[in-house]
Amino acid sequence: MAFIRKFKTGSGKTGVQVCYKERGEVVKTVHVGSAETEQGIEKLVKKAQGIIDAEKRPLFDLTKFDKT
Repeated sequence: MAFIRKFKTGSGKTGVQVCYKERGEVVKTVHVGSAETEQGIEKLVKKAQGIIDAEKRPLFDLTKFDKT
């Protein structure tokens, strides 16, 4: 399971990470970046969500119904 984690860095900025959990333990973290402004943090959260979404597989394979 993957989730987005926001935290305060030593310099006072907000860091954004994608964390992966297995059996209740964090097994991997990917640092997306850090920002000071709300707009910067929002961009990082969207980037982190894109990382999570890129790894998802669709529930159903609908390619056989694609008529293009």
